[in-house]
Amino acid sequence: MKIVTSLNDLFDERAKLTEPVGLVPTMGYLHEGHLSLVKEAKKECKSVVVTIFVNPTQFSPNEDLESYPRDLERDTNLLRSEGVDLLWIPTSEIMYAPSYQTWIEVTELTRFLEGQQRPGHFIGVTTIVTKLFNAIHPQKAFFGQKDAQQAIVIQRMVKDLNYNLEIKICPIIREPDGLALSSRNVYLNHAERQAATVLNKSLNMARQAYKDGERSSRKIVGLIESIINKEPLAEIQYISCANTQTLEEIEGDITTPVLISMAVFFRKTRLIDNIVLGG
Repeated sequence: MKIVTSLNDLFDERAKLTEPVGLVPTMGYLHEGHLSLVKEAKKECKSVVVTIFVNPTQFSPNEDLESYPRDLERDTNLLRSEGVDLLWIPTSEIMYAPSYQTWIEVTELTRFLEGQQRPGHFIGVTTIVTKLFNAIHPQKAFFGQKDAQQAIVIQRMVKDLNYNLEIKICPIIREPDGLALSSRNVYLNHAERQAATVLNKSLNMARQAYKDGERSSRKIVGLIESIINKEPLAEIQYISCANTQTLEEIEGDITTPVLISMAVFFRKTRLIDNIVLGG
């Protein structure tokens, strides 16, 4: 596995790769969710590039940029063992020069959910992902369903900007007790970690209610809310039942595929999770 930092070294090593090239963008502190994307990329592409960059522009001033977990040595060893061909670890100075002033924005899809709760977040995401695409020129890029809105936003950006690029969305990877894997899970103490399993439990109850014939978005959201509210350590920020294409809230009965998503605090740690119903 080649490891590069500078743009010139990246361009040199990228030119040596056998097509098609798959890209897995990450912010590091890798877990099995990230590695599942790498494995899928290895199946579908001749060469795999992974990036590690904790992108400062997608963090709000009150968020955890400085404390975001990092372990570059461990990440490197994991990626080497997975057979990754090229690892790019750019610096903030490379990605955002002091005079930097160019931004990419998907306007409508980012008005909801995470975009509403985290102003500016998605401009940071779409800008950095665009820069990664432009530097690496992959044929396929792999993202996780756990960041469902992010995946939808990036798919729209790729379509709108006429990229010759396929976006692959891979399933959420969960712990045996159902908690979705996340780098931020490391913030949880034992009690919070146990409490966080309520997210997947509530989603499973919603899925079962839908299978049993429930179609009222209000009742499905209410069911999730009632289950989470029984957990003393959980504080709901939002629970959403939204159209999977537009991300607009479904107010009545569910007649098209919907994204059921949530953001919940366990004391200071904010976790997200989701499922898709009807699709």
